[in-house]
Amino acid sequence: MPQAAGKSRISDNPHQTIVAECVRLTRQGLSIQFPEFKGMEFKFEEPPSPNFGDLSTILCFQISKATGISPREVAQKIASSIEVDEDSVVKSIEVAGPGYLNFRLDCKKASELTLSSIMTLKSEYGFPKVARPEKVLVEHSSVNPVHPVHIGQARNTALGDATARLLKARGHEVEVHFYVNDAGRQSAIVAYGYSKLGQPKPTTKPDLYLGQIYSVTSCLVEIQALKNRLNETDEILAQERKDLQEKLDEWITVAWELQSRYPDLFSELQREISQDSDLEAQVNRLLNEYEAQVAPTRSLIRKTSELCIEGFKQTFSRLGVHFAVWDWESDLLWSGRVSNVLERLRKTSYVTEQNGVLRLESEKAVQKLDIRQLLGIGEDYILPSVALTRSDGTTLYLTRDIAYSLVKFERCSSVVNVVGMEQAHEQLHVRVALAVLGLKDLAEKQRHFTFGLVKFPGEKMSSRRGRVVTLDDVISEAVKRANLEIEKRTHDLDTEQKERMAETIGIGAVKYALLAVEPSREVDFSWDRVLNLEASSAPFINYGYTRAKGILRKLGAVAEHPDYGKLDHPLEKRLILKLARFPSVFVDAADRLRPDDLAGYANQVTEQFHEYYEHVDVTHLKDSDLKNARGALIEAVQTVIRNCMAVLGIELSERM
Repeated sequence: MPQAAGKSRISDNPHQTIVAECVRLTRQGLSIQFPEFKGMEFKFEEPPSPNFGDLSTILCFQISKATGISPREVAQKIASSIEVDEDSVVKSIEVAGPGYLNFRLDCKKASELTLSSIMTLKSEYGFPKVARPEKVLVEHSSVNPVHPVHIGQARNTALGDATARLLKARGHEVEVHFYVNDAGRQSAIVAYGYSKLGQPKPTTKPDLYLGQIYSVTSCLVEIQALKNRLNETDEILAQERKDLQEKLDEWITVAWELQSRYPDLFSELQREISQDSDLEAQVNRLLNEYEAQVAPTRSLIRKTSELCIEGFKQTFSRLGVHFAVWDWESDLLWSGRVSNVLERLRKTSYVTEQNGVLRLESEKAVQKLDIRQLLGIGEDYILPSVALTRSDGTTLYLTRDIAYSLVKFERCSSVVNVVGMEQAHEQLHVRVALAVLGLKDLAEKQRHFTFGLVKFPGEKMSSRRGRVVTLDDVISEAVKRANLEIEKRTHDLDTEQKERMAETIGIGAVKYALLAVEPSREVDFSWDRVLNLEASSAPFINYGYTRAKGILRKLGAVAEHPDYGKLDHPLEKRLILKLARFPSVFVDAADRLRPDDLAGYANQVTEQFHEYYEHVDVTHLKDSDLKNARGALIEAVQTVIRNCMAVLGIELSERM
């Protein structure tokens, strides 16, 4: 825990320590002038200009409303009753404007507290721990094992990995899971196509190869189903016939695209699949046989899924992303857990049967169990009923997800599901089901980390139609572009070193672009922004980091106990206070699951550092004390940037 300001030169959260001292002094004044308010809560913020001090509070306006005394008079009374001792990090307190209390810090003490803490804690700086750690299970990515990870799904991976890192750095015990959705129709489609080809060994990256099979097979199945629907009866309404024909025309266009892209694969699949008269029935047969554990089908679908996962692991490894556990949807089915949870739900008054389909009456449960606040939904939000089974009795994804939630809580006390915004309703239904089962506490401890889509310029992605921009392709393009910049700027490295540097910079740039935008908003992926060396990008931040390293190389070793009183330039003070805030920014980001706040903070530190470097001499100094003090500041900047990016899962290149 932070120590009182002035009592120790080390704090795991200098900003919190400084604010705590400001609060202590303010309460001192309150206890004398307004004792009835000495226990009230109030905040300190950085004023809009350094001219107004370093920290400011509007508490006097709050007291004014309650007492009728003008805010300025309240501020004057409080300020006049505060005695600042010589050990305090606060230098003076001023009354400003209509009633602001502005605090000015002792530059030397604030600098010493912040920079000594950073220099001592090094890689541990910025990561205060929770008082009561939990065992948290983070599930993320969970891409269907039928095609490569595309750039849209990559945001799930970047956010999920960063979230797990934040929670771990906060002191929680974190276990990262990937949920393999292998019991759905998509898995049956790719397995059907793969079996028709004779289950060949992939000659390319396995998830890429299976993705091609999936797109072609899905297209051929769709075309036959639409043709059968159009030909099965003359009683189709004119509008329905028109709609079906438009869909068929669209899929025929897709078929031409796929045939031009994968001519050999398309021809072979078309030849083999044409031998079956009802493709839809073949896919459904595989789906039902897999759920029933029919041996050949079980082996087939597991094989295709494992091949795809092999490709996923190659991609994730390149990103530095790893999973502790791979949970299989089919294992849930085969273990009886899904049928068990379905039976338990069926016995409640919140499940009804309509035409052979079991439905969860979620809105009824929300009202009767009084869980709107728990779910975070308003009074006017209506949650409709939802199917738990098909008419043939087989279960749906939602039912399996409910059972999966119970499995998760056997391993942990808290769950974070990193799942796209399009599944917000389903995630609510899962939590409703937990409450229906009498497990409100689990429903409350399961969080849905929602995020927006990724828009890639000129691309409308669809895995079924084979129109995707794979994450592998984006990474390769980023590395290629980074390498071109490196070739222009760096001439003293060999080819291997340049390639390694390009890999680090390119991957970091892609990750940062996916993390830096508020999770609930969409990401407009633009190469100009992703690799921008001037602002708001990983390369920009990396350049600040390497610039700091370069300065330190020129300065040489920094003295162990610099004279921090030398750091009196306004830009130095501003930069030091920004570094002091890192632990507070981290705590807030980790507790609210907002990695974008840390991404933005790293960018702000870099901007301030570049401004400082442009206006303040740090390398051509005759005053050795000043040189050492500024060297300590540069080293602190480098440490904070590295720590901030590392907790986001972004590696920095040591050269640019």
